[in-house]
Amino acid sequence: MSGARGPADLFANHPDGLALYEAVARAVAAVGEAEVRTTKSQIAFRRRRGFAFVWRPGQYVDSDVPAVLSIALPERIESDRFKEVVRPSPRIWMHHLELRAPDAIDAEVCNWLKAAYRAAG
Repeated sequence: MSGARGPADLFANHPDGLALYEAVARAVAAVGEAEVRTTKSQIAFRRRRGFAFVWRPGQYVDSDVPAVLSIALPERIESDRFKEVVRPSPRIWMHHLELRAPDAIDAEVCNWLKAAYRAAG
């Protein structure tokens, strides 16, 4: 397989990661319409720009985390929930949230997704 064709391909043999992607997808759908693009490394939710990305860290490093949700926001959000926050460009702060269970996609995460969705306009 040269690249993933869909979420089930990216999370093949990783049902916990697929369940986490599905929880994120439901949360994004509740915000509004978004294009979903799957590559061999991640699933991106997009409007004009990508605003949320789900990926499996075990592809790259030794990790027992089933999935990571990366949220692109125009400002840095301070929260102990983020594993890492980086600034890949002057207009974007990328917030990395390790996901271990679908209930991690709670009201706070949904609010971050709403803000990212609006900013990706």
